[in-house]
Amino acid sequence: MRRSTGFLAVAAAVAAGAFALAGCGSAEPSEVSTSGKLQVVAAENFWGSIAAQLGGQDVEVRSIIVNPNTDPHSYEPTAANARTMAGAQMTIVNGIGYDEWATRLLSADPGDGRVRLDVGSLLGLKAGDNPHQWYSPTRVHAVIDQTVADYDKLRPAEASYFAQRKRAFETVGLVRYNSLLKQIRERYAGVPVGYSESIFQPLGEALGLKLMTPYSFAKAIAEGTEVSAQDKQTVDRQASDRQIDVWVFNSQNVTPDVQRVGELARGANIPIATVTETLSPASDSFQQWQVAELEGLQRALHKATGR
Repeated sequence: MRRSTGFLAVAAAVAAGAFALAGCGSAEPSEVSTSGKLQVVAAENFWGSIAAQLGGQDVEVRSIIVNPNTDPHSYEPTAANARTMAGAQMTIVNGIGYDEWATRLLSADPGDGRVRLDVGSLLGLKAGDNPHQWYSPTRVHAVIDQTVADYDKLRPAEASYFAQRKRAFETVGLVRYNSLLKQIRERYAGVPVGYSESIFQPLGEALGLKLMTPYSFAKAIAEGTEVSAQDKQTVDRQASDRQIDVWVFNSQNVTPDVQRVGELARGANIPIATVTETLSPASDSFQQWQVAELEGLQRALHKATGR
């Protein structure tokens, strides 16, 4: 196949939006690809988007969880999903108790020579730890490094191409993402914020924000378990008494508790920002999705503080 191998050509493709690859779509088709490309299957599209961009023209990435309305925690895989996983040369799963359905599929068909990137294992985390590490910029870069290392292992002859893709992704594709992280950290570190779910915790910590919500509240909302009466009272009081400057909630999971706190925040004129668990819209790349959320958070913090 023909391709541009120079870094400038790759970087130009990134700047032109060529990282929004079709290979990061649904994994529902069950037939095995005959394209000759490295076949990668990601359990979730946030990791799939990154993998597709790093692989470029030499890698075909399919993501199983692509619908923003699908809960990865409770997803029930189809027979087609199992066949897609079975045909992969490399798989990417989140682990940390987040997508046990994917781990079960892989255990049922370990595959000969298949490389498995388990994000939780890579990061040294275990079930019960916060599984939402795609919201941690530092850990996203660790996954980028390992993805390219695994590509090199499977396709050593293409190592220089993958190195170019990685460099372009980090220096061009993530430039706005990295800039917003720096701006928010420098301007708003220490600002007290409340948040509905544990998905925001890694990002909030990376930004240096003062996270006021009890982690037990955010974890219970994320896992769909009962919130304690004490946590409800604490979070309600933080909103009604303006102990928080901004309220951040997952718009894909508005439980009665989250809705109530949102109403209290609006009543107290507290700016509100939203995040989502998976790519929204599903057609966005990882960085487009994250940039949109960071811009929304930045606006809310500016409105709250005047900075």
